[in-house]
Amino acid sequence: MICRRLLLSIPSSVCIHSPRWLQPCRRCASSLQKLKTGQQRCLSQSAVYSQSQQVQTSEDLKSSEPKYFVKDDILPFSAFLTDTFGRQHNYLRISLSEKCNLRCQYCMPEEGVDLTPNDNLLSTEEIVRLSKLFVQQGVDKIRLTGGEPLVRKDVIEVVEELGKLDGLKAIGMTTNGIALARKLPKLQAAGLNQLNISLDTLVPQKFEFVTRRKGFSHVMRGIDTALDLGFNPLKINCVVMRGLNEDEINDFVEFTKDKPIEVRFIEYMPFDGNRWNDKKMFGYQEMMSVIQKRWPDFTPLKDEPNATAKIYRVPGYRGQVGFIASMTKPFCGTCNRVRLTADGNLKVCLFGASEVSLRDAMREGQNDEELLQVIGAAVGRKKKQHAGMFNIAKMKNRPMILIGG
Repeated sequence: MICRRLLLSIPSSVCIHSPRWLQPCRRCASSLQKLKTGQQRCLSQSAVYSQSQQVQTSEDLKSSEPKYFVKDDILPFSAFLTDTFGRQHNYLRISLSEKCNLRCQYCMPEEGVDLTPNDNLLSTEEIVRLSKLFVQQGVDKIRLTGGEPLVRKDVIEVVEELGKLDGLKAIGMTTNGIALARKLPKLQAAGLNQLNISLDTLVPQKFEFVTRRKGFSHVMRGIDTALDLGFNPLKINCVVMRGLNEDEINDFVEFTKDKPIEVRFIEYMPFDGNRWNDKKMFGYQEMMSVIQKRWPDFTPLKDEPNATAKIYRVPGYRGQVGFIASMTKPFCGTCNRVRLTADGNLKVCLFGASEVSLRDAMREGQNDEELLQVIGAAVGRKKKQHAGMFNIAKMKNRPMILIGG
């Protein structure tokens, strides 16, 4: 094993051809200087194994290797985005705005939130700079969130700039869909290729109760527009809350019958101001029971690497159904995500209160190498798993709208 201190001292990787793994082999010696300046990854095909507190032998790794550890036939991944448990973070979620044109009960406190002054939010140039830095280190997927990302006036420009980054394979967005139909054609032309729409009910009157606003018809129009433009699968995020919308679970499943839609049922999660309690939470197993009573042949599909959702399909249906069981069946062991808040703070865990300001670091004049040191230190402090739903409910954290979904 290579110690964490050594990993953090070399921006991308280290060569493992040397028996002691602490000196570069002849193949990599000429590249050592470039490695130290963060300009180039190791040219050798190797694997980076990070450790927590203790040294393991290669034989130990073979016998107890979790599925998220890098295999030895994969090119090295940035040490700055690899935590002490070997998790590689190639997925960046960026909140573009703290503002939203809805007031969903599970996301925003009823009394609203204190918004950050505009001058303290990340500019387009700062978002692009940080995105470029993350992509250079191995991030290949970026998702734009909010608040509501479509309320940001330059959202199309942001997508266009992200689309120019070499190595970025996916640009996604999570939106409430209110303004989607009007803006989606230009967003797709700019490079947006993945889309999630938040919709917690198929009943117009209930929509107004859940969101404290009107707009159901606008969301449905946005869904139709996305399907017409070929987004496949189009993902619909539905937070399930007992006494509110668990009676619509089968209606959402039926919604996948003739459309390339993936409905994603999300367990109700605790955040500041959303009045979470366990009695409101309708868990993954309960959802499954409801669905299997109607469709006994409800079939699981193969999980993708680092997937947050367990995927199922009703045989013969065009779409599929996912379950994000963050509370009852957490997936911390394969987490590959970090978050950037609208005010420029890096959060390495959705449920953790720990944050570090990349905005301040940039505005203090730190160069990219210094920014990488800040990022690497934050990722290196990421915990093995979240604290559990009852402990999370007692912890201080941001409201969901100020984190970014």
